[in-house]
Amino acid sequence: MTPPADSNPVEPRSLSEQVTQTLDRYFDSLQEQQASDLYEMVIQQVEKPMIEFVLTKTDNNQTQTAQILGINRNTLRKKMQKYQLI
Repeated sequence: MTPPADSNPVEPRSLSEQVTQTLDRYFDSLQEQQASDLYEMVIQQVEKPMIEFVLTKTDNNQTQTAQILGINRNTLRKKMQKYQLI
C-alpha cells in the first residue's frame, strides 16, 4: 500500500538555491569553453518568464503586473516589447 502523495512532502528549494544549481550545471556543460555575458543571459532567461507569469496571474493587467514586479508601467511595457510580449 503506497502512502498518500502529501504524507512525505519534499521541501521546495529556494529560488536562490535553484539558480545556483542551474549555474553549476551550466558551467559544467561548458567544459573547456569560457563563459561570457553571463549576467545578461541570466537576466533574459529569468525576466521574460517572470513577466509572462505575472501577466497571466493578473489577466494581462499591466498596471497590476508592474506593481507586483515593483517596476514602473512604462518600464514593463519596454520589457514586454523587448521580449515580444506585445
